[in-house]
Amino acid sequence: MEASRYAIIEAQGLQFRVHPDEEHVLPHLEGEPGTEITFDRVLLLADGKDVTIGKPTVAGASVRARVVGHAKGPKVEVSTFKRRKKIRRHIGYRSQLTRVKILDIRAGTR
Repeated sequence: MEASRYAIIEAQGLQFRVHPDEEHVLPHLEGEPGTEITFDRVLLLADGKDVTIGKPTVAGASVRARVVGHAKGPKVEVSTFKRRKKIRRHIGYRSQLTRVKILDIRAGTR
């Protein structure tokens, strides 16, 4: 029954469905590798039989995660030009990402 336990959390403005013992790549979070992070914005909590939907969050619920490491995302390249004006511009960007491992999902008061 533990395999069907999951939560939907909000981190950095994005929503993620997380299960215990899974790894996820999230937008950059503060913390050195090995430190633990707690996500308090749990939007939905399911434990196999019951599903609790938050209004807007589930009261008292939290998800603990450990920072595994930091990385950079794929390079996004943008080129722009204006014809006959000799204007050329090339921009490259790589987003900062954080890999976390979900340790445990704690249910709140119902």
